[in-house]
Amino acid sequence: MIELVLEDARDRFAKALEHLRNEFGGVRTGRASSTLVEGLIVDYYGTAVPLKQLAGFSVPEPRLLVISPFDKGAMASIEKAIQNSDLGLSPSNDGNVIRLGFPPLTEDRRKALVKIVRQKAEEGKVALRGVRRHARQELEALEKDHGLSKDELERLEKTLDKLTQDEVAQVDTLLAQKERELLEV
Repeated sequence: MIELVLEDARDRFAKALEHLRNEFGGVRTGRASSTLVEGLIVDYYGTAVPLKQLAGFSVPEPRLLVISPFDKGAMASIEKAIQNSDLGLSPSNDGNVIRLGFPPLTEDRRKALVKIVRQKAEEGKVALRGVRRHARQELEALEKDHGLSKDELERLEKTLDKLTQDEVAQVDTLLAQKERELLEV
C-alpha cells in the first residue's frame, strides 16, 4: 500500500513536469514552431476545437510557420483564434494556407517572455508541492488506518521530500534552459 502511494506521487510528478514542458513549448522564442499554435482553441462551427485537430503545420523557413487547414471553411476561425491569442502574430491568409511570420524578438519582449516563463515554472513548483501534500495526507491516513509506525511515516516523508526536491531541481533546469533559449539573439 505504501509503495502505491509513492508510485502514484511519482506518476503525478511526471505528469506535472510534462505539463510544464508543454507550457514552455508554447512560449515563443523567435523561431517558428508548431507547438506555439497547436493548442490554440478555435471556434469551429460552434465547437471549441484545438487547432492541431483542424490543420497541418510546416516550417519551410526558420521564421515562417505555414498552417494548412483540412477544411478551408475554418480559415476565418483559425485566423481569429491566432489574432485573439497573446502570441503577437498577424496571420496572412492566401485562401489555401495561413502563414505566420515570426519577427525577431525585441529585448523588452524577451524580458517579458522570461517573466512569463518564470511564472509558469513557479506554477509548476506549486503543482509539485500539491502532489507532495496529497501523498503526505495519504501516508498519514495509512498511519491512522493500518498502524504505520511514526518512524516509518517519518522515513517515508523524507523519501517523499527527496523526490519533491529532485523534481523541483528538474523544473529549475528546464527554466534555465528556456531562459537561455529566450535570451539567445
